[in-house]
Amino acid sequence: MAIKNALLVDDSKVARFALSKLLESRDMEVNMAGSAEEALDFLKSHDRPDVIFMDHLMPGMNGVEATKAIKNNPETAGIPIIMCTSKKSSSFMEEARNFGVYNILTKPPHNEGLSLMLEQLASDVEQGNVPDAPVEMNGHDLQEPDEEPMDFPEDASVQLSPKAESGLNGHSAPNVVPLTSDLIEQIARSAVKTHINNRLHELLSSLFDEQFDHLKRALDETRSKQEATIEERLESLSKMLDERTRNLRDEVAAEVNLNLGRELTSLKKELSKNAGFTSEHMAELKDHITSVQTIDTEFWQTLQSEAIQQAHEISRETAEDIAQRTIDLYVSQQRSANSRIYTVGLAVSLGIFSVGIAWLSGLFG
Repeated sequence: MAIKNALLVDDSKVARFALSKLLESRDMEVNMAGSAEEALDFLKSHDRPDVIFMDHLMPGMNGVEATKAIKNNPETAGIPIIMCTSKKSSSFMEEARNFGVYNILTKPPHNEGLSLMLEQLASDVEQGNVPDAPVEMNGHDLQEPDEEPMDFPEDASVQLSPKAESGLNGHSAPNVVPLTSDLIEQIARSAVKTHINNRLHELLSSLFDEQFDHLKRALDETRSKQEATIEERLESLSKMLDERTRNLRDEVAAEVNLNLGRELTSLKKELSKNAGFTSEHMAELKDHITSVQTIDTEFWQTLQSEAIQQAHEISRETAEDIAQRTIDLYVSQQRSANSRIYTVGLAVSLGIFSVGIAWLSGLFG
């Protein structure tokens, strides 16, 4: 898994600027925070970065406290944290890992060491070897080791007098370290070195801010001058081009007008030659109309003859049909009348026969 974006947390603009340039040269997206508090606010309102570069010593909340806060938050505990410090030792690295720090980056950072660290981080992230949460350290803070460590017993104290007090047996106290001139010189040198480093850090930050502001003002002024110069040159070029093309435009316009006049004159002559119908055209049109009229008259006469013949045939067929239907109706009516006469005669015969039978029955009864 490639490391694509990082969050730089450092109160020094010089350190942020130097490290951001190294990361941006690797096509990484870099966000920066000037304090641990600003970094925590950034993590609340933005997407989590792939790695956090945390400065060790900062005013306010230091890098150790910020690391604890990040690792104690479940939403940010999985973000690898690289501690940036000017000192590096095996004991310091071991103690830092107990707080959840992934690795230590020595200030000022070097290109090769940073590349190896990012490659190892990408490999560990892909394999899931990055620690998620820190181990409790019983409330002790991570301290940056001095350049010259002092090997004192844990319960040792120092004396202001170089002479050791004698015990009951004439021996000095076992846990009392005499405050010798060498020890005083060592303590003073460490204190002076710390003070000089802090003062140098402040001066470098102030110098960087001044140089950055000065460079920004110079760039803004240069940009403004360049824009004004470009605008002036463009305007002068436009005027020169307009002057040099004015005569050319006039010549081209005159030539175009002349050619158009010639074309219009020629077209006018052609139109005058072919304008309107001549007597020959009228004679041809009259002959054509006459021939068309003759053909139409013959055609209509033919249509009329055919229509009259078809009408005679239709009339004849209609008359024959009517006559046939009349005969058929008459025959059916005659058959119906004969049937009715037969029926009446039969009924009369049956009636007379019935009367006779009845009369005979009464006569002989």
